Parts: sequence; C-alpha cells; structure tokens
Amino acid sequence: MTIPIWFLNAIRQRLDLIMLDIERQSEWRKIRAEERSAFAGMFPGEDKMKGADYMEWEDKHLFRRAVENEWLYTQGVKDGIQLIIGIMKEGNSK
Repeated sequence: MTIPIWFLNAIRQRLDLIMLDIERQSEWRKIRAEERSAFAGMFPGEDKMKGADYMEWEDKHLFRRAVENEWLYTQGVKDGIQLIIGIMKEGNSK
C-alpha cells in the first residue's frame, strides 16, 4: 500500500503544529531553561566532557528529550485514534 503524498504532508504539518505547541508550554520552557543553565555552567575547553557540569547538563538534556518524545508519542496515539474514528464514521455513512 502506497501512502499518498497529501497524507504525508498532513502528518508533517500536524507534527509541526505539535512542536509549536510544545514550545509554548510553560513546563517545556522550564525544562529547557534548566538545560540551558546547566550547559552555560560548563567550563570552556576539553575537560568539560569529564566535568560534573557537563554531566548535569547531559542529564537535563536527555530528560528533556525523553519528555518531549513521550509527549509526541502520546499525541500521535491520540491523533491516530481520531483518524481511525473519522475513517470509520466516513465508511459507515456510505
């Protein structure tokens, strides 16, 4: 089964809207601010990979990414369910 281009474009547009929504949420802004603060606290130079500041930043960065991915997954499931319901309603009305 080939997926139509219009459908792929609709999915891409929906993902873009979800990412914009994520950017606006205060919880996300707080997590990103913590990540930026931890990153700014790192030392300049090559030793930053070994320093505690780098590890703190990396922990916050990975946590932010995990939360973001979880939110995207959850939203994708919700959107998928809505799509299936819409298709089923359309099929039943014919």
